[in-house]
Amino acid sequence: MRTLIVTAFTSLDGVVEAPGGEPGYRNAGWTFQDIAFDPAAYEIKGREMGETTSLLLGRTSYEAFAPVWPTMDDFAAYNAMPRYVVSTTLEHDDAQWPATILRSVDDVAALKETEGGPIAVHGSATLGASLADAGLVDRYHLLVFPVLLGAGKRWFSTTDKDRQLLTVRESQTYPNGITKLVYDVVR
Repeated sequence: MRTLIVTAFTSLDGVVEAPGGEPGYRNAGWTFQDIAFDPAAYEIKGREMGETTSLLLGRTSYEAFAPVWPTMDDFAAYNAMPRYVVSTTLEHDDAQWPATILRSVDDVAALKETEGGPIAVHGSATLGASLADAGLVDRYHLLVFPVLLGAGKRWFSTTDKDRQLLTVRESQTYPNGITKLVYDVVR
């Protein structure tokens, strides 16, 4: 079975909305504001790209990334790997950044049963919460930023469900206050 990794930038209060400056959120770009850049804090992002064999995105993230990521040399490995978009409304993929459209978390469960390496979910807060609620997430890669944002989309749902234990795989706090937390889901 393939490993499903959810990766996210998150504020200390759990907000994941618009970390890179996506329009429509009043605190957009919060990962780059007032926090000194420390390349060591982002080492995990390069490692993810090297270990990941497929991308899985929700419709909103896919539509935000499709016009940008193909033009970025930093994302060459992601641009070369298979991409999947989970959406009940997307009618067709972007010709510049093709993807296979999946219609449900059941389709994601079937994808996990195929041959191949890890699948990474970037952005896609709604999808990530749905996958977690369905018990499909195997690992979390979180960079927690030392900021409180209050309102905004959060990664984890508020669904009433059984407790899910996690084990710490890695953790480190950097001089700029960012904390890396890597958790495996206990099955």
